[in-house]
Amino acid sequence: MITGKGVPFFYDVTLRDGNQALKKPWNTGEKEKVFLKLVNLGVQGIEVGFSGASEMDFEACEHLANIAPGDVVISGLARTLESDIQKVYDSIRNAKKPRIHTFIALSPFSMKFVLKRQPKDVQKIAVEACAFARELLGKKGSVQFSAEHFGDSKNNLNFVIETFEKCISAGADVINLPNTVERTRVSDFIEMVKKVARVIGKYCTIAVHCHNDLGMGTATTVESFFAGATQLEVSLNGLGERAGNTNLFEVAVSLHNSGVKVPLRMQEIYETAVFISEISGVPIYEKAPLIGPDALAHRSGIHQDGTIKTMMMKKGAYRPIHPTLIGRDSGDYIGFTSQSGKTAIYELLTKAGLPITMHEAVYLQPFMKSLAEKKGELSIDDMEQIYFDKLFNIKGKIQLIKFEEVQGGKIHKYRLHFIYKDRHIVETGTGEGPIEAVIDAINRAGFPVSLVHFHQMALDEEKSGARANAITVIKLKNKETNHEILCRGMSRDTRKANINAIFNGLNLLFK
Repeated sequence: MITGKGVPFFYDVTLRDGNQALKKPWNTGEKEKVFLKLVNLGVQGIEVGFSGASEMDFEACEHLANIAPGDVVISGLARTLESDIQKVYDSIRNAKKPRIHTFIALSPFSMKFVLKRQPKDVQKIAVEACAFARELLGKKGSVQFSAEHFGDSKNNLNFVIETFEKCISAGADVINLPNTVERTRVSDFIEMVKKVARVIGKYCTIAVHCHNDLGMGTATTVESFFAGATQLEVSLNGLGERAGNTNLFEVAVSLHNSGVKVPLRMQEIYETAVFISEISGVPIYEKAPLIGPDALAHRSGIHQDGTIKTMMMKKGAYRPIHPTLIGRDSGDYIGFTSQSGKTAIYELLTKAGLPITMHEAVYLQPFMKSLAEKKGELSIDDMEQIYFDKLFNIKGKIQLIKFEEVQGGKIHKYRLHFIYKDRHIVETGTGEGPIEAVIDAINRAGFPVSLVHFHQMALDEEKSGARANAITVIKLKNKETNHEILCRGMSRDTRKANINAIFNGLNLLFK
């Protein structure tokens, strides 16, 4: 299976490399959400996981293979062990385009000090693994072989290429060249890619998989494409071990700017990036290329002058692309009108220092549009007023009257007084902390909820006026429906901020 020359094949590893690097790896439900974002983005190949790592990983890989579209390659990673390879096959066999991806290190350093095996023995293991994977798949799927630490293989490159040839004869049709740890000059790595492509490029797809230890993963990946590697292994938001993997968005835009036809829905990039940041818990840093809050901002007087003069042009004086290419509202200046969308709300309130998610931006959009239709462009003060009114004072059937701390110490006891559908309810709960006690009281009152996430922060009084100096962010789950919502509360009393957040959440869960 050789990808057409000149057409990049985007092979995403967020669900494997990205996920394994998270402090809290995703469960199957979260992986499905990321998977659907990848499908929507239009990537041609997705590595869904390492099915031999755990039963949970196996189930996730199997589930994603079962729901995968017919035009997307679904791959699982396996060590060169028959048990691993069998696990991958069993988990992805129902995909229309299954791929078994197996790997072993071929660099002199790794073979000597990590594998502690002779090169010929390692070569034999690699070839036998490819043969077994091909035997399992037959003609239906694809076999990918990766030479881990290829970037360290300059001194034994002929041996590595010989191994590739034997793996191809055994059934591999994709050969991957990973820069597993970035410590090689980009130009040196590209020369190695060129040599491999000259020898075996007509027999297989050449892939590259670059890590970003020195910040050059995008450059190495883009230049590898022009050197003969058509499969580009990338990750959303650059998630991956250590300093991460090559960022899909940066590679896509770099190729686009180089005149290459990029087969992705690039207008989905920005919203996808924000979503991945939220679900991974890894923030997008301020100066991140393309997607960072400051990536298209201008503060220097000279830059501002050039920006103003070219603001309406497709090519700006001080930006690499027009922001709409990646689905981002104009980065030179953003104002909210009745024609603006959720990304404008997200960006403006984030820049104003207020915490908000894209889901909340969607919720606020109709309220802001309604006011903008009457008033025209909204000031940031207008937007902040709606933000506080609609997110921190949810109107619903459940109204808190008061709460009382009955007992403190190791075991906390709280009594709640609230109204539900005109019925006055008084209930007491206990727990190891105040929030646990309040949740217990709410459960006893007949509202089956559990606490999924809790975070409290200080709020600049210039933003809130006299409203509060504490904001609580809570994620609640309806234990009967498994529906989860994010809710916020604020108060000058931190305990009241917590309870306000919980009751706002109850009104969202039990409408």
